[in-house]
Amino acid sequence: MADLGKIDRTFFDEYIHPNLGAERDDVVLWPNHGVDFGAIDVNGTAVVMATDPVFLLPSLGYERAAWFAFHILLSDVAVSGLPPTHLSVDFNLPPEITNEEFERVWTTFDEEARKLDVSVVTGHTARYEGCSYPMVGGATTLAVGAHENVVRPDGATVGDRVVITKGPAIEATGLLSYQFEEYLRAELSEETVSAAQSRFYDMSPVRDALTAAAAGPVTAMHDATECGIHGGLYELARAGDVGIEFTPEAVPRLPGVMAVCEAFEIDPWAAISEGTLIATVDPSGVDDVLAALEREEIPAADVGRVTDGSGVVTDGDRIEHPRVDPYWGAVAAMSEEVDE
Repeated sequence: MADLGKIDRTFFDEYIHPNLGAERDDVVLWPNHGVDFGAIDVNGTAVVMATDPVFLLPSLGYERAAWFAFHILLSDVAVSGLPPTHLSVDFNLPPEITNEEFERVWTTFDEEARKLDVSVVTGHTARYEGCSYPMVGGATTLAVGAHENVVRPDGATVGDRVVITKGPAIEATGLLSYQFEEYLRAELSEETVSAAQSRFYDMSPVRDALTAAAAGPVTAMHDATECGIHGGLYELARAGDVGIEFTPEAVPRLPGVMAVCEAFEIDPWAAISEGTLIATVDPSGVDDVLAALEREEIPAADVGRVTDGSGVVTDGDRIEHPRVDPYWGAVAAMSEEVDE
């Protein structure tokens, strides 16, 4: 298991995958490493589900932190192409959180849920000794819809085009620019820091995924979370048992991103990028998908193609899965420096 961040494929295959409980006939999409969601059949209807930590960073301000926490929870279901519908939330809160602070968190959850027509149906809320930020619980999101509308994570087909929204290191930039704002203001211009902080509300792929799925024949989607675009491309290729060729120069690069990554000495292509959608699209639908994303003012580009074989290739060179996301190391190093 990696020291920080998600488990790798080896750990998953050895410890998780052999122990998944009963083999029920109603499960239509089982767990797999790097796959965002699972699915079951209920009387002919697809129920898609995904579980994630409640990730709450008070240093962002409680409203902003809650917005991000909420969208993390919806993102893995949204890449199924079905709009999220139901949410179950468990808060295991640190003792120091006040009633007023929790109220700001929960009212933000409520506001975002209403915007997206999502109902909270059950949960658990408590303060416990030993609990600490940023991981303060967990939640499961559901989406209910027709099986034929589900975009499976293993659906990429040879010849499909690869579309990426927003570009690399969106989450790393959005978070680091607030977590270590003082450091960045000493290193970068005011304009650059402001641009980096503007990436914060780009850290949701929900609109990206639902817009793309509605616009054209999307064959697979994946959110470029831990290990970023390189990790996401690798996982999408592996899920579909295909290869991917992509051109980094074609990928959007939003203002502030590269400067922040350079300031923290992290690889933007391997850095966590919640909000960046990677989609494979039938060639007949690429123009429609890009046009729909443009109408929603979501930067996107056709950056490559699905091929025979396996893995990810750029400029003739194979890219391996990064395994460890550099964001976590940057946070640990900077936090230690601040404490000193």
